[in-house]
Amino acid sequence: MDSGARERQVGPVSNRNQPAAAMRPSLVLRLIVCLGLPLGAVPAAAQWGVDRPGGDYAHAIVRSGDPASCSVRCERDPRCRAWSFSFPTTQLPAVCWLKSQVTPRVPNPCCVSGVKGAAVLEPREPTFEMSIDRPGGDYRHFDIPPDPAGKVCADACQNDPRCRAWTYARPGYLGAGAARCYLKDRITPPRRSPCCVSGVVR
Repeated sequence: MDSGARERQVGPVSNRNQPAAAMRPSLVLRLIVCLGLPLGAVPAAAQWGVDRPGGDYAHAIVRSGDPASCSVRCERDPRCRAWSFSFPTTQLPAVCWLKSQVTPRVPNPCCVSGVKGAAVLEPREPTFEMSIDRPGGDYRHFDIPPDPAGKVCADACQNDPRCRAWTYARPGYLGAGAARCYLKDRITPPRRSPCCVSGVVR
């Protein structure tokens, strides 16, 4: 967890929580029609980079490191109203926090949070492929400070004439490793993985 992220212990339950993200109007309208939802009912999506402190009644280590598994755990628990997933760090594993109430959201790069029924949708960015790994093609790698969007890695690739693509690996996903940037001399196929953020230099 970076220095700005609140330390979390995987022993006693601590306080945490987070909100739901907005979706494009056209997509929302299609979902309302397809799902038969009343007008004004907007399907929620989990929010990245958000915590919802408080309301915790249970927590569990998420060995896959995938926020979607935390959402599923909440869906299956009648008591759950909301959840927060904290990314692993060099000291702590990924943890899912189930909440009995929907508490106010707080911006925090440590986490992904949602209310019950919220889908886990990665943020759509034109130059950053969230939760995407591009295995292979590495010619250089180096450790960097934790960076939720991988911008430091993206900049390193842009400034290197040899670089065609890059992958930023979040801390805690490569064993006990720190955050790491991989520069690539070719564009390899994307693969969904919560470990990483990737990008391509066009």
